[in-house]
Amino acid sequence: MATRPDPAISGQALATPAVQEMQRDSFANPAMFWLDRGQALFARRSGTAAKSCADCHGSRGLDGVATAFPKVVDGDLRNLEAQINACRTLRMGASALPLESEELLSLTVAVREQSSGQPVAVAVDGPAAPHFQQGRALYTERRGQMNLACFQCHDERVGLWLRGEQLTQGQTNGMPGYLLRWGAVGSVHRRLQFCDDQRLAEPRALGSDAYLALELYTAWRGNGLPVEALAVRR
Repeated sequence: MATRPDPAISGQALATPAVQEMQRDSFANPAMFWLDRGQALFARRSGTAAKSCADCHGSRGLDGVATAFPKVVDGDLRNLEAQINACRTLRMGASALPLESEELLSLTVAVREQSSGQPVAVAVDGPAAPHFQQGRALYTERRGQMNLACFQCHDERVGLWLRGEQLTQGQTNGMPGYLLRWGAVGSVHRRLQFCDDQRLAEPRALGSDAYLALELYTAWRGNGLPVEALAVRR
């Protein structure tokens, strides 16, 4: 049955030495392209208010913010991508960026980079409690033609080999991150879709309530792990 791992171990620890070195080397890390693009977008004015993110937050004014997401804001469970879009629509008069778009992923990476190295610290009590319980149930739910649940790989078989790579705890402290299999940065929700596809289950929609709850639960499992804003994974 699913439990909180002790200790929590980042997926980087089970990556190959070559992938670990790629993440450490800012010249070799392909996620740097998303960071550069995101920082430019962070400073760019847009929308009817002609404001940029930096106009409100300064160039480094979101230090530590990413450690707390997902969290409940104005009654809704939001991940960092949803919060960025809420700021755009409510404060900038700009359109929401499509989920999994290069622009939204780049902005998310740029915001997370301001919390790089700080410990994940999501809250699962108070208004977040019902979402946390939903996420826990989803994590233990068997789905798809393979009748698999998340915990069977990411709790019970951590470190074992499957299809040429070692199973990790499924930690999300490095997401959005650059995945070599995709050749691009991808979100937690895209990774959840990938897992559903692998167990031959119907993937849920990006941004769905189910994936948000599951993102909260998996983030809680990694409380205390450092934010890896420019993570590279296979």
